[in-house]
Amino acid sequence: MERRLAANLAADVVGYTAFMGKEEAGALERLTAFCLEVLDPLITEYRGRTFKFMGDGLLLEFTSVVDAVGCAQARQDAVLRHEAKGNAKQRLQFRIGINLGDVIVEGDDIHGDGVNIASRLEGLAEPSGV
Repeated sequence: MERRLAANLAADVVGYTAFMGKEEAGALERLTAFCLEVLDPLITEYRGRTFKFMGDGLLLEFTSVVDAVGCAQARQDAVLRHEAKGNAKQRLQFRIGINLGDVIVEGDDIHGDGVNIASRLEGLAEPSGV
């Protein structure tokens, strides 16, 4: 079993169920386009790797905590700028949690407390917070 130290970032869309309930196809299309155009380039810029995508959330891995925090802040800033021009009731907001910890490597996926704690911290974050 391979282990390594990683900075894990967990991000989730606030109110995704209600967002999808209003217009499922449009919401998914909007979120997908937003991720491709705005968020994915930031992951690359900060040398991160997406290892799990779950519809409204994703888990990222970084080799540097500085890069993980920089990406999180840049991401939240980009979301706020992008969404400022839209309808206030339909704005995307994310919660982000970051944890540095040991992970278990299994192919392209990682598991363990390092990932689990990042996910729990994400749940505690304020909307648009880290």
